[in-house]
Amino acid sequence: MATGLGTVRNVAELRSLIAGWRGQGQSVGLVPTMGALHEGHFSLVRASLTNNDRTCVTLFINPKQFGEGEDLGTYPRDEAADTAALERLGADALFAPAAVEMYPEGSATSVSVPGLGDMLEGEFRPGFFTGVATVVTKLLIQALPDQAFFGEKDYQQLCVVRRLATDLNIPTEIIACPIVREDDGLALSSRNAYLSFDERRLAPSLHAALAAAAAQVVAGADPSDAAELAKRAILEAGFGKVDYIAIRDSDSLQPLVKLDGRARILGAAWIGKTRLIDNLSITG
Repeated sequence: MATGLGTVRNVAELRSLIAGWRGQGQSVGLVPTMGALHEGHFSLVRASLTNNDRTCVTLFINPKQFGEGEDLGTYPRDEAADTAALERLGADALFAPAAVEMYPEGSATSVSVPGLGDMLEGEFRPGFFTGVATVVTKLLIQALPDQAFFGEKDYQQLCVVRRLATDLNIPTEIIACPIVREDDGLALSSRNAYLSFDERRLAPSLHAALAAAAAQVVAGADPSDAAELAKRAILEAGFGKVDYIAIRDSDSLQPLVKLDGRARILGAAWIGKTRLIDNLSITG
Protein backbone atom coordinates (compact mmCIF):
# COMPACT_ATOMS: atom_id res chain seq x y z
CA MET A 1 0.00 0.00 0.00
CA ALA A 2 1.17 3.56 -0.71
CA THR A 3 2.35 5.63 2.24
CA GLY A 4 2.29 9.03 0.53
CA LEU A 5 3.92 10.58 -2.49
CA GLY A 6 7.68 10.94 -2.36
CA THR A 7 9.56 13.23 -4.77
CA VAL A 8 13.01 12.26 -5.98
CA ARG A 9 15.32 14.44 -8.07
CA ASN A 10 18.16 12.22 -9.21
CA VAL A 11 18.64 8.82 -10.79
CA ALA A 12 20.45 7.31 -7.81
CA GLU A 13 17.51 8.12 -5.52
CA LEU A 14 15.05 6.74 -8.05
CA ARG A 15 16.91 3.47 -8.39
CA SER A 16 17.27 3.13 -4.62
CA LEU A 17 13.55 3.70 -4.13
CA ILE A 18 12.58 1.18 -6.80
CA ALA A 19 15.11 -1.34 -5.51
CA GLY A 20 13.33 -1.16 -2.15
CA TRP A 21 10.03 -1.95 -3.80
CA ARG A 22 11.61 -4.78 -5.75
CA GLY A 23 13.06 -6.17 -2.54
CA GLN A 24 9.50 -6.50 -1.24
CA GLY A 25 8.42 -8.36 -4.37
CA GLN A 26 6.34 -5.45 -5.66
CA SER A 27 5.59 -4.67 -9.30
CA VAL A 28 6.30 -1.19 -10.64
CA GLY A 29 4.43 0.94 -13.15
CA LEU A 30 5.88 4.09 -14.74
CA VAL A 31 3.93 7.04 -16.14
CA PRO A 32 6.19 9.46 -18.06
CA THR A 33 4.83 13.03 -18.32
CA MET A 34 5.94 16.61 -18.93
CA GLY A 35 3.71 17.92 -16.16
CA ALA A 36 0.74 20.28 -16.47
CA LEU A 37 -1.26 17.20 -15.57
CA HIS A 38 -4.87 16.77 -16.60
CA GLU A 39 -7.44 13.98 -16.69
CA GLY A 40 -5.68 12.33 -19.60
CA HIS A 41 -2.55 11.89 -17.47
CA PHE A 42 -4.63 10.85 -14.49
CA SER A 43 -6.17 8.02 -16.53
CA LEU A 44 -2.66 6.68 -17.10
CA VAL A 45 -1.87 6.91 -13.39
CA ARG A 46 -5.09 5.07 -12.50
CA ALA A 47 -4.26 2.33 -15.00
CA SER A 48 -0.84 1.89 -13.42
CA LEU A 49 -2.29 1.86 -9.91
CA THR A 50 -4.74 -0.83 -10.99
CA ASN A 51 -2.10 -3.05 -12.58
CA ASN A 52 0.89 -2.56 -10.27
CA ASP A 53 1.80 -2.52 -6.60
CA ARG A 54 3.71 0.73 -6.99
CA THR A 55 3.41 3.64 -9.41
CA CYS A 56 6.06 6.22 -10.22
CA VAL A 57 5.17 9.29 -12.29
CA THR A 58 7.90 11.25 -14.00
CA LEU A 59 7.78 15.00 -14.60
CA PHE A 60 10.41 16.26 -17.00
CA ILE A 61 9.96 18.92 -19.68
CA ASN A 62 12.40 17.46 -22.14
CA PRO A 63 14.32 20.21 -23.95
CA LYS A 64 15.52 17.82 -26.65
CA GLN A 65 12.03 17.38 -28.10
CA PHE A 66 11.43 21.09 -28.63
CA GLY A 67 12.62 22.60 -31.88
CA GLU A 68 13.78 26.13 -32.56
CA GLY A 69 10.91 28.56 -32.09
CA GLU A 70 8.72 26.03 -30.25
CA ASP A 71 7.19 26.57 -26.82
CA LEU A 72 9.85 25.23 -24.44
CA GLY A 73 9.97 28.49 -22.51
CA THR A 74 6.21 28.87 -22.22
CA TYR A 75 5.16 25.24 -21.82
CA PRO A 76 2.74 25.05 -18.83
CA ARG A 77 4.46 24.37 -15.52
CA ASP A 78 2.89 23.85 -12.09
CA GLU A 79 4.75 21.19 -10.12
CA ALA A 80 2.93 22.04 -6.89
CA ALA A 81 -0.49 21.41 -8.45
CA ASP A 82 0.79 18.27 -10.17
CA THR A 83 2.19 16.94 -6.90
CA ALA A 84 -1.05 17.60 -5.03
CA ALA A 85 -3.07 15.83 -7.74
CA LEU A 86 -0.78 12.79 -7.69
CA GLU A 87 -1.03 12.60 -3.91
CA ARG A 88 -4.83 12.55 -4.17
CA LEU A 89 -4.68 9.78 -6.74
CA GLY A 90 -2.40 7.66 -4.57
CA ALA A 91 0.76 7.58 -6.70
CA ASP A 92 3.82 6.42 -4.80
CA ALA A 93 6.60 8.57 -6.24
CA LEU A 94 7.30 11.55 -8.47
CA PHE A 95 10.60 11.61 -10.33
CA ALA A 96 11.22 15.27 -11.23
CA PRO A 97 14.83 15.69 -12.32
CA ALA A 98 16.56 18.82 -13.56
CA ALA A 99 17.79 18.92 -17.15
CA VAL A 100 21.41 18.52 -16.02
CA GLU A 101 20.48 15.28 -14.27
CA MET A 102 19.01 13.81 -17.43
CA TYR A 103 21.64 15.26 -19.74
CA PRO A 104 24.91 15.73 -17.83
CA GLU A 105 27.57 17.95 -19.36
CA GLY A 106 29.26 16.08 -22.19
CA SER A 107 26.29 13.77 -22.80
CA ALA A 108 26.38 12.87 -26.49
CA THR A 109 24.27 9.75 -27.03
CA SER A 110 20.83 9.90 -28.65
CA VAL A 111 18.27 7.31 -29.74
CA SER A 112 16.42 7.50 -33.04
CA VAL A 113 13.82 5.30 -34.70
CA PRO A 114 14.25 5.75 -38.47
CA GLY A 115 11.13 5.42 -40.54
CA LEU A 116 8.53 5.66 -37.80
CA GLY A 117 10.18 8.76 -36.41
CA ASP A 118 10.67 10.54 -39.73
CA MET A 119 7.10 10.71 -41.06
CA LEU A 120 4.07 12.81 -40.01
CA GLU A 121 5.11 14.58 -36.80
CA GLY A 122 8.74 13.84 -37.60
CA GLU A 123 8.41 15.61 -40.96
CA PHE A 124 6.96 18.78 -39.47
CA ARG A 125 9.05 18.72 -36.27
CA PRO A 126 12.54 17.55 -37.30
CA GLY A 127 14.41 15.96 -34.41
CA PHE A 128 11.29 15.69 -32.28
CA PHE A 129 11.16 11.91 -32.10
CA THR A 130 14.88 11.62 -31.51
CA GLY A 131 14.32 13.77 -28.42
CA VAL A 132 11.33 11.67 -27.39
CA ALA A 133 13.06 8.35 -28.02
CA THR A 134 16.17 9.42 -26.14
CA VAL A 135 14.39 10.59 -23.01
CA VAL A 136 11.96 7.64 -22.92
CA THR A 137 14.83 5.19 -23.33
CA LYS A 138 16.66 6.87 -20.44
CA LEU A 139 13.57 6.80 -18.21
CA LEU A 140 12.88 3.13 -18.94
CA ILE A 141 16.50 2.19 -18.19
CA GLN A 142 16.61 4.36 -15.09
CA ALA A 143 13.45 2.86 -13.60
CA LEU A 144 13.19 -0.54 -15.34
CA PRO A 145 9.47 -0.72 -14.61
CA ASP A 146 7.32 -3.76 -15.29
CA GLN A 147 4.95 -1.60 -17.30
CA ALA A 148 5.01 1.93 -18.72
CA PHE A 149 1.82 3.78 -19.64
CA PHE A 150 1.36 6.05 -22.65
CA GLY A 151 -1.77 7.71 -24.02
CA GLU A 152 -3.06 7.05 -27.52
CA LYS A 153 -3.50 10.80 -28.05
CA ASP A 154 0.17 10.87 -29.05
CA TYR A 155 -0.28 7.79 -31.21
CA GLN A 156 2.86 8.09 -33.30
CA GLN A 157 4.88 8.56 -30.11
CA LEU A 158 3.32 5.35 -28.78
CA CYS A 159 4.42 3.51 -31.93
CA VAL A 160 7.96 4.88 -31.61
CA VAL A 161 8.16 3.86 -27.94
CA ARG A 162 6.95 0.34 -28.70
CA ARG A 163 9.55 0.01 -31.45
CA LEU A 164 12.48 1.22 -29.35
CA ALA A 165 11.52 -0.98 -26.40
CA THR A 166 11.43 -4.00 -28.71
CA ASP A 167 14.60 -3.15 -30.62
CA LEU A 168 16.65 -2.37 -27.49
CA ASN A 169 15.34 -5.37 -25.52
CA ILE A 170 14.04 -3.17 -22.73
CA PRO A 171 12.06 -5.54 -20.47
CA THR A 172 9.10 -3.22 -19.96
CA GLU A 173 5.59 -3.82 -21.25
CA ILE A 174 4.34 -0.71 -23.05
CA ILE A 175 0.67 -0.15 -22.20
CA ALA A 176 -1.54 2.03 -24.42
CA CYS A 177 -4.40 3.91 -22.78
CA PRO A 178 -7.41 5.42 -24.61
CA ILE A 179 -7.67 9.11 -25.44
CA VAL A 180 -9.60 11.14 -22.87
CA ARG A 181 -11.84 13.78 -24.42
CA GLU A 182 -14.01 16.70 -23.42
CA ASP A 183 -17.74 16.25 -23.93
CA ASP A 184 -17.48 18.01 -27.31
CA GLY A 185 -14.77 15.64 -28.55
CA LEU A 186 -11.64 17.73 -28.01
CA ALA A 187 -8.75 15.52 -26.93
CA LEU A 188 -7.27 16.62 -23.62
CA SER A 189 -3.85 18.23 -23.95
CA SER A 190 -1.72 20.51 -21.81
CA ARG A 191 -1.50 22.84 -24.82
CA ASN A 192 -5.29 23.37 -24.80
CA ALA A 193 -4.54 26.01 -22.16
CA TYR A 194 -3.21 28.20 -24.98
CA LEU A 195 -6.60 28.40 -26.70
CA SER A 196 -8.64 31.59 -26.52
CA PHE A 197 -12.38 31.36 -25.84
CA ASP A 198 -13.24 31.50 -29.56
CA GLU A 199 -10.46 29.07 -30.49
CA ARG A 200 -11.63 26.62 -27.85
CA ARG A 201 -15.12 26.76 -29.34
CA LEU A 202 -13.78 25.83 -32.79
CA ALA A 203 -11.16 23.29 -31.66
CA PRO A 204 -13.47 20.20 -31.63
CA SER A 205 -13.80 20.57 -35.42
CA LEU A 206 -10.54 18.64 -35.76
CA HIS A 207 -12.00 15.58 -34.06
CA ALA A 208 -15.27 15.92 -35.97
CA ALA A 209 -13.49 15.99 -39.32
CA LEU A 210 -11.35 12.96 -38.44
CA ALA A 211 -14.43 11.04 -37.30
CA ALA A 212 -16.27 11.85 -40.53
CA ALA A 213 -13.30 10.73 -42.62
CA ALA A 214 -12.99 7.51 -40.64
CA ALA A 215 -16.67 6.75 -41.28
CA GLN A 216 -16.19 7.42 -44.99
CA VAL A 217 -13.29 4.96 -45.19
CA VAL A 218 -15.28 2.29 -43.37
CA ALA A 219 -18.07 2.87 -45.90
CA GLY A 220 -15.66 2.23 -48.76
CA ALA A 221 -14.24 5.65 -49.63
CA ASP A 222 -10.69 5.98 -50.93
CA PRO A 223 -8.44 6.89 -47.95
CA SER A 224 -6.73 9.73 -49.85
CA ASP A 225 -10.07 11.27 -50.82
CA ALA A 226 -11.39 11.00 -47.26
CA ALA A 227 -8.25 12.64 -45.88
CA GLU A 228 -8.53 15.51 -48.36
CA LEU A 229 -12.17 16.11 -47.45
CA ALA A 230 -11.23 16.18 -43.76
CA LYS A 231 -8.52 18.75 -44.45
CA ARG A 232 -11.02 20.99 -46.25
CA ALA A 233 -13.54 20.65 -43.42
CA ILE A 234 -10.94 21.66 -40.82
CA LEU A 235 -9.92 24.76 -42.77
CA GLU A 236 -13.55 25.71 -43.39
CA ALA A 237 -14.23 25.39 -39.65
CA GLY A 238 -11.73 28.17 -38.94
CA PHE A 239 -8.35 26.51 -38.50
CA GLY A 240 -5.52 28.48 -40.09
CA LYS A 241 -3.36 25.63 -41.34
CA VAL A 242 -3.37 21.84 -41.59
CA ASP A 243 0.02 20.15 -41.35
CA TYR A 244 -1.33 16.74 -42.27
CA ILE A 245 -4.31 14.43 -42.34
CA ALA A 246 -3.15 10.88 -42.89
CA ILE A 247 -4.81 7.48 -42.89
CA ARG A 248 -2.24 4.84 -42.06
CA ASP A 249 -1.72 1.25 -41.03
CA SER A 250 -2.13 1.05 -37.25
CA ASP A 251 1.22 -0.62 -36.59
CA SER A 252 3.65 0.53 -39.27
CA LEU A 253 2.01 3.92 -39.98
CA GLN A 254 2.62 3.27 -43.66
CA PRO A 255 0.11 4.84 -46.08
CA LEU A 256 -3.14 2.93 -46.36
CA VAL A 257 -4.35 2.01 -49.84
CA LYS A 258 -7.36 -0.05 -48.80
CA LEU A 259 -8.96 -0.76 -45.45
CA ASP A 260 -8.55 -4.46 -44.74
CA GLY A 261 -8.04 -4.46 -40.98
CA ARG A 262 -7.01 -1.93 -38.37
CA ALA A 263 -6.03 1.57 -39.44
CA ARG A 264 -5.54 4.98 -37.86
CA ILE A 265 -6.41 8.47 -39.04
CA LEU A 266 -4.05 11.08 -37.66
CA GLY A 267 -4.14 14.85 -37.98
CA ALA A 268 -2.29 17.98 -36.93
CA ALA A 269 -3.62 21.49 -37.46
CA TRP A 270 -3.09 25.04 -36.27
CA ILE A 271 -5.76 27.23 -34.69
CA GLY A 272 -4.30 30.63 -33.93
CA LYS A 273 -0.86 30.01 -32.44
CA THR A 274 -1.79 26.57 -31.06
CA ARG A 275 -1.00 23.33 -32.82
CA LEU A 276 -3.43 20.51 -32.03
CA ILE A 277 -3.03 16.84 -32.84
CA ASP A 278 -5.59 14.05 -32.70
CA ASN A 279 -6.23 10.58 -34.06
CA LEU A 280 -8.89 7.90 -34.26
CA SER A 281 -8.93 4.16 -34.77
CA ILE A 282 -10.53 2.82 -37.95
CA THR A 283 -11.67 -0.79 -38.02
CA GLY A 284 -13.12 -2.50 -41.06
